[in-house]
Amino acid sequence: MEEQTKDNLTANQSSKNQEPSQNPQANNLIPLSIILAGMIIALSIYFVNQKNNQTVNSGANPYVGGVAYNNQANNSEASQKESLANITVSSNDHIRGNKDAKITMIEFSDFQCPFCKRMKPTIDRLLNEYSNQIRLVYKHFPLDSIHPFARKAAEASECAGEQGKFWEYHDALFAIQDQGFSLERFRQIATDLKLNTDQFNDCLNSGKYANKVEEDYQLGIKNQVNGTPTTFINGIRVEGAQPFESVKLVIDQLLAK
Repeated sequence: MEEQTKDNLTANQSSKNQEPSQNPQANNLIPLSIILAGMIIALSIYFVNQKNNQTVNSGANPYVGGVAYNNQANNSEASQKESLANITVSSNDHIRGNKDAKITMIEFSDFQCPFCKRMKPTIDRLLNEYSNQIRLVYKHFPLDSIHPFARKAAEASECAGEQGKFWEYHDALFAIQDQGFSLERFRQIATDLKLNTDQFNDCLNSGKYANKVEEDYQLGIKNQVNGTPTTFINGIRVEGAQPFESVKLVIDQLLAK
């Protein structure tokens, strides 16, 4: 490139002193410069196209390393598909909203997953705006390989649940997620929520709800859940942290039936 630059400078200097037709070397450099410029433009177009293709491919699959990445799809059909889910909701489940609602949202989630935290405002807004028409059922799906505290956080929420404060603990975990998780933080939340801390600590230390968390996880596996958050809305699978408008479209279609 340095040599070519020097050649171009030489050609430019010669053209100032001589007519182009009188300098065969300068004449030869002109088409060569045009060819090089064309090659540079072609390579630029190629790399731009490659980058665009990578963006499209990564956007089509919101999962990388088992984590659900935000898929900013404008069309809900891009992020949902018919589900074969067969999940029975019982009185033992954690349910938020009207227990007799027409729309049931079953969310497989991980307290340490940043995309689950990103999905929470969408769900909160849906529960608020659709009031008695929607209920949320929470299921644990800890991604152990990348979220080392997710499973213990799930157990801690169940320990809070036996004292009637699952949802308060659920909200608190997402609220402090950015600060990092530890057993001490789990105990602190219990204190802040005014739980019976001796009961909570015994529950957490004993792994009392380890089997329940694992049952949720296996239920997710059975229904082809492979990342979080994954939400089933009356049998329709919605993957990733979706914006309110995308999920609203699904719900409106179901309510219209």
